[in-house]
Amino acid sequence: MCGIVGYIGERNCIPILINGLKKLEYRGYDSAGLCISNNGLSAVKRKGKIAELENAEEIKSLSGKAGIAHTRWATHGEPNEINAHPHLDCKKEVAIVHNGIIENYSALRQMLISKGHKIISQTDSEIISHLIEEFYTESLEDAVVKTIKILEGTFGLAIVSSKEDKIVAARRGSPLIIGVGNNEMFLASDIPAIIEHTDRIIYLEDNEIAVLTKNSCYVRHLNGDPVTPKVHEIKMSVEQLEKGNFKHFMLKEIFEQPEVIENTLRGRIADNKIKLTLGFDLSSINKIFLTACGTSWHSALIGKYLIESIAKIPVEVDYASEFRYRNPLVDNKTLLIAISQSGETADTLAALREAKLREAKTMGIVNVVGSTIPREVDSGIYLHAGPEIGVASTKAFTSQVAALLLFAFYLKQEKGGRLNENILSELKSLPEKIKLILNNIEEIKKIAMKFSDSKNFMYFGRGINFPVALEGALKLKEISYIHAEGYPAAEMKHGPIALIDDSMPAVFIATKNLLSSKIMSNIQEVKARKGIVIAVINEGEEEIEKLADYVIKVPETINEFSPILNVIPLQLLAYYIADYKGLDVDKPRNLAKSVTVE
Repeated sequence: MCGIVGYIGERNCIPILINGLKKLEYRGYDSAGLCISNNGLSAVKRKGKIAELENAEEIKSLSGKAGIAHTRWATHGEPNEINAHPHLDCKKEVAIVHNGIIENYSALRQMLISKGHKIISQTDSEIISHLIEEFYTESLEDAVVKTIKILEGTFGLAIVSSKEDKIVAARRGSPLIIGVGNNEMFLASDIPAIIEHTDRIIYLEDNEIAVLTKNSCYVRHLNGDPVTPKVHEIKMSVEQLEKGNFKHFMLKEIFEQPEVIENTLRGRIADNKIKLTLGFDLSSINKIFLTACGTSWHSALIGKYLIESIAKIPVEVDYASEFRYRNPLVDNKTLLIAISQSGETADTLAALREAKLREAKTMGIVNVVGSTIPREVDSGIYLHAGPEIGVASTKAFTSQVAALLLFAFYLKQEKGGRLNENILSELKSLPEKIKLILNNIEEIKKIAMKFSDSKNFMYFGRGINFPVALEGALKLKEISYIHAEGYPAAEMKHGPIALIDDSMPAVFIATKNLLSSKIMSNIQEVKARKGIVIAVINEGEEEIEKLADYVIKVPETINEFSPILNVIPLQLLAYYIADYKGLDVDKPRNLAKSVTVE
């Protein structure tokens, strides 16, 4: 979470920093600030979104050729101007911006106060500027190195000083990238902030420190060893980061899903075979762990159904935040698959590292090329979904499920199983079927308008569509702030049915499968208690259509592929409800896109 931008070069850095922050606002938008180094340090901070900073009177008179900026998602301390970054030292000679969490900040804070430092914020970040002040004699770089050696926790750091014409950056756990320009250097926590200026990127690794001047980038390890950085050419267009004719990024990303699924499948199905390249021997694997957070965890639950059903290998699904604390039974015959849109999710990365310590084989299913998880796993599958800017994940979810389908079929294939040509053909037909859903959304809009003032929703699914119910509920609560819960439909009678009344909408994923008769019974149980039923069905399911109050129709597909189609109307329902409520769909309160703190 949080976003960092830095610049040093020949241009006035104010517009570069502000525009960079706007591209990172999905990472945090509680407060924002910047600091310019120009005959001293000048800092401006504002509570609220980046527009508040951009419109500040002090900004209009500022200019400089080096500076750092930050947009915050609050952890320590409430969102306000004092807690906003950058943070300066007592002498106003050092300014820092920080992503991450300093776990020993309380002890360090007390030590600094005992030495006479006046610490004014509630954050864990401010102590970093004061520690640098303590160690700063001649070299900012040396002071930063001494500081981070005593920090416990995670950080992505950018530091400027009034005494030196440079930016020093450091990373442990929280991502930082360096953009290489012509007589200018850029720094950011994510590529969108700087892609309009350069496509040449250096990924800073853990425990590396970078010293940037306008025409040089020196990288070293914390232990002093110099590092020869690799410059990557990034293929991402500015147009991909714009909304185009869509009102919100979330809506744009929902409508991108036909193309996204095509991109995920492209080149991976040929001659009735799945083409994947994995960096380990699958024959030794006797168990698979899928670990993820949030929406990615829901795709992992679907992955369990797929792998066990198609490839007949036992699978466990763990919240990444719980995995490393429960002493999991992992060894060198285990495969751990880490699923993350950003490739930087702190809990998922920690689970991955725990599995590696236990000698497990590792895989990543990740969207962001060059992010930390794909650099640390043995092998993986890139989603090729393109940038996902909306905080509520949509296209990443469906592409994760598509990637897990490919992997399940690949496992079956590698075990000697024959892949059915008709099934692979159906898989490739999914993008066209998604288009059919997106071309018929008027009924979803009507339902959304009808229930935009509801206080509670319940979502029910069975089998492989139970995780779809969870995902539908998550989408609604994330962006509309309506309380919503997802359940296996059979569990309704074990408690949730007590909540059913004539004001409670119950959304059923009721497309054709072996459990259709069961879900029909669950719908009748809700109707018997005067509940309102919204059903996602296939064409021709007349019994459910007569019973339900509202129906949303999706094309029919085989059961294993149905989550990719069934989730689309639930994404749209959540989107339109939130939009009718007048909410900021792309920036839901208290949330941020990339969760890089534990």
